[in-house]
Amino acid sequence: MTIITDERCTGYSSPGHPERPARISGTLQKLREQKELALKWAAPLDVTEEQLTRAHTKQHVAHVRNATESFDGDTPAHPDIYHHASRSVGSAMHAMKLVRKGEAAFSLIRPPGHHATQNHAMGFCYFNSIAIAALEALNDGVKRVAVFDFDVHHGNGTEAVLVNKSNAMFCSIHQHPCYPGTGTEDVGKNCFNFPVPPRTPRDAYRKVLTKALERVKEFKPELIGVSAGFDCYARDPLAQETLEAEDFEWLGESLRKTGIPFFSVLEGGYSSDLPELIFAYLKGVTRK
Repeated sequence: MTIITDERCTGYSSPGHPERPARISGTLQKLREQKELALKWAAPLDVTEEQLTRAHTKQHVAHVRNATESFDGDTPAHPDIYHHASRSVGSAMHAMKLVRKGEAAFSLIRPPGHHATQNHAMGFCYFNSIAIAALEALNDGVKRVAVFDFDVHHGNGTEAVLVNKSNAMFCSIHQHPCYPGTGTEDVGKNCFNFPVPPRTPRDAYRKVLTKALERVKEFKPELIGVSAGFDCYARDPLAQETLEAEDFEWLGESLRKTGIPFFSVLEGGYSSDLPELIFAYLKGVTRK
């Protein structure tokens, strides 16, 4: 298992903001101290404007590069946010390329990406790392790619980028009602949404996740990109779901048992328990 990260991503923050540096620094400490998993470490790849504009308009890329005012109340224009967001994209792309070579890979970096649309930064997200990595895979010869998003918030940006894209599909399992309020029904020919009510019991939530994963398998992708959000955890401060650490381990194992190569990209997860949740997921991904 390779963890792709860059500790420069801990170098920005806003007072009281839930998307905080400790999400990464605490997880890095956990993964470096643990003895169960054999981990390798890698850095993000450099990204080009051509790669960014597969998912975003040139105007949006320029806006992120030159921003001086907040994009919205949740999404500040941090100093150097263009480079932070670009490294998130490069981390996702490195994870994708490693998996194509037969390695397991997890992109452990911030900011997240799945709310970023073609021309809007929103919901803590600036560039849509998972969508860009999926489009890069298609450009690089992958015939069919799926994105499986288990973040508790609907991946509206990924849906907007991938809707009706040839040889791509998107599945999102998310709480509704919840931010951003989208994802109540399927969209286009290739975007499938699985909304779940707040406080859905764990066994019922697992059944929805299984149903969504079956939908992905029916698509017969060569590659799956996973938007790995850990905010469906029972004690996450931004949502009202019920999953525990062992559910994330089960989910990682379920993805591995599909037999389809997949890479994972950190999205949400705002509990102080995030390091344990990611560790549980990685155990499921790597268990033989």
